[in-house]
Amino acid sequence: MKKLILSLFLAPFAALAQQTPAVIPLWEKGAPGFENRRNEPEQAKDWWVKNIHNPSITVYLPPKDKANGTAVIVCPGGGHNQLVITSEGKDAAEYLNSIGVTAFVLKYRLTREPNSPYKLETHVREDAHRAIRLVRNRASEWGIDTSRVGMLGFSAGGETVALVAYVSGKGDPTAPDTIDRLSGKPSFQMLIYPGPLYIPGTVPSDAPPAFALVANEDPCCAGPVVDLLRKYREAKVPIEVHIYAKGNHGFNMGKRTPLKTLQTWPQRMADWMLDAGYLENKSK
Repeated sequence: MKKLILSLFLAPFAALAQQTPAVIPLWEKGAPGFENRRNEPEQAKDWWVKNIHNPSITVYLPPKDKANGTAVIVCPGGGHNQLVITSEGKDAAEYLNSIGVTAFVLKYRLTREPNSPYKLETHVREDAHRAIRLVRNRASEWGIDTSRVGMLGFSAGGETVALVAYVSGKGDPTAPDTIDRLSGKPSFQMLIYPGPLYIPGTVPSDAPPAFALVANEDPCCAGPVVDLLRKYREAKVPIEVHIYAKGNHGFNMGKRTPLKTLQTWPQRMADWMLDAGYLENKSK
């Protein structure tokens, strides 16, 4: 009887433990060249996190009966001096889970913190490539189709996506670390008020299909999205763009805005994913 009572008491805590997302460092011994900083604690409060020296992915698994084999690496924004980890990380991952997508929130290194030793085109790109390769390396564990590993970027997170979307990302077949032998290029990209950096002069013909969404009055990002649309059209690569009249910048997943159009924007992304075949469960 005592064992039964104890089991009933512990059951909710066991269920909670199972639901706690796993955090996986991108490199077991720390980021290359900065291994000695991997144990430095992050700084976090309310909705943000910073002082990231051991980049990682946090794993959000969808319900097994909904999982469709697609994975998305979520890159929160924050101007490269912090990460908006809740409303542009956790909230996005949970929404993706609700439509059957396995989500991974990327904590990438920050280049604009005071005294940061990191560079966007070197270390942030390295983090993004490694995250994609790590997910592909463990695809069978999470039930993921390696040909359907995309990225979702908000603001500065959109710039992080751009760092890997328009380059080959080809793995090194002779690398001693088997993860580095895999492709680090996303299968598709979804950009929410993405920052203006790293939009290429010409979109390559092998660029990943894109979904982009921005408010027309966004002072930094509306113009670059229109520019990206034009370049995708010239390259004849699939792209869908939504430009909302209002909303400015930083409306996250639409949970905190009074604008009805923006409250439902995630459904536009889900519709695009559905039409593109990314929500189809090919294992059934």
